[in-house]
Amino acid sequence: MLAAFRYHLRQFLKFSEDAAQAAGLTPRQYQALLAIKGFPRRESLTIGELAEQLQIAHHTAVELVDRLSAQKLVERAYGTEDRRNVFVKLSRNGSATLEKLSAAHRVELHQLGPRLLPLLQSLISDLERHES
Repeated sequence: MLAAFRYHLRQFLKFSEDAAQAAGLTPRQYQALLAIKGFPRRESLTIGELAEQLQIAHHTAVELVDRLSAQKLVERAYGTEDRRNVFVKLSRNGSATLEKLSAAHRVELHQLGPRLLPLLQSLISDLERHES
């Protein structure tokens, strides 16, 4: 079951990478847009927070934001209390790109869900049996 579950996850990740590349993004750039959009309770986050969300080094996040900014997918703003803080938010173009990719991902998840859900439920049931 675990092998089948991992196989379907890899299928989804491959789909995601291909969809990002078709939209002119690297998979990491797509993940960055998702992290910015999905950051809790704010529409922007610091580069340090983005690095934490993506589990990458701070300087790697800076380079990533530089590339996204050059593509006009994100905008930078300096903190009002501490100008050393650089906040990143999606631009209008970035939001539109992310919405198109998210729609395609929702369709793929809808198709993959009926195969993935029973495997996940079986794995959880198996785990619960072993914990009892």
